[in-house]
Amino acid sequence: IRHRLEGLQVFGSVLYIAAHPDDENTRLLTWLSKEKHLRTGYLSLTRGEGGQNLIGSEQGAMLGMIRTQELLAARRIDGAEQFFTRAVDFGYSKNPEETLRMWNKDSVLADMVWVIRNFKPDVIICRFPTSGEGGHGHHTASAILAEQAWSAAADPKRFPQQLRYTEPWQAKRLFWNTFQFGNVNTTSAEQLKINIGAYYPLLGESTGEIAARSRSMHKSQGFGTAAQRGEMIEFFKQLKGETVQGDLFEGLDMNWSRVGAPVDFRSKVAELINTFDDKAPEKSIAAIAELYQWLGALPLKDAEVRYWVAVRQKEIRALLLACAGWYAECLADAYSLTPGQEFTVRLQCIQRRDAGLRLIKL
Repeated sequence: IRHRLEGLQVFGSVLYIAAHPDDENTRLLTWLSKEKHLRTGYLSLTRGEGGQNLIGSEQGAMLGMIRTQELLAARRIDGAEQFFTRAVDFGYSKNPEETLRMWNKDSVLADMVWVIRNFKPDVIICRFPTSGEGGHGHHTASAILAEQAWSAAADPKRFPQQLRYTEPWQAKRLFWNTFQFGNVNTTSAEQLKINIGAYYPLLGESTGEIAARSRSMHKSQGFGTAAQRGEMIEFFKQLKGETVQGDLFEGLDMNWSRVGAPVDFRSKVAELINTFDDKAPEKSIAAIAELYQWLGALPLKDAEVRYWVAVRQKEIRALLLACAGWYAECLADAYSLTPGQEFTVRLQCIQRRDAGLRLIKL
């Protein structure tokens, strides 16, 4: 809970983009989420329907369902959120031209723009380059589309039908997370280098340990990954946006001033964190609830403020339940039904701390 409370101080988001389940860099996702406290997302253009299956006989769409669940399980561990497009993994592709034709390029690009406009990332990171070193047509196509989506999401003339529900969004920067896979080494000394090998005392684990558990969720692909500890260097090549020297988020406004919160409001957040009692988290419920109300009273001057107020309020609702030791479970009296058949659901709610929360029937 304390680790999550500390995250309330940070306003920033980053979106990682690649082609398949298991393409994501779980070490980097973990570091962005756990160390930087950023809202972190992974956009997998496909659900991996064309991959291998080492745990069963499912192929095609059924394998895509399995790999979707593997991705969601991985995100529950590394702290990132998961997104998809309608692109279908049709197996190995030799070149991006074939991929973009089979995917229906404009449809997939529209999906990517939709995710960017709604997730509102400050920074977008590609796993693969547009030049083909990724070795797979899907990989290269994901990078080509990421560059196009970076620009298209900010252009109100592109996919204007989406603007009934969202707004244009310009990410500040686009990077390629370079790599060394086997004999292919795309890193170089002049690239931006970041040591992501952090240790999180509140969690009792390091980046490499959390990332290994996340990566090992890709069971159908046989990805059991050993934990790593200590220094871990990631390399980045900047593709678009204002040039940075030593940090992906250099010069960006990533605190409470981003939503126009007054100074005394920010001090209340700091006080909430400093006075949190690890052995009696319920003592912080009143202060957290007050913070929720303060957020609701902030002037919603633009779409970005509305976005961050909604994000923070969702996090605070979860923190309130966590501080109360709240657990809820619904159990049906039958595991299968036919249309029209009646069934009963039993709701069990447990408040494991004396927090004074109560259920209200709506």
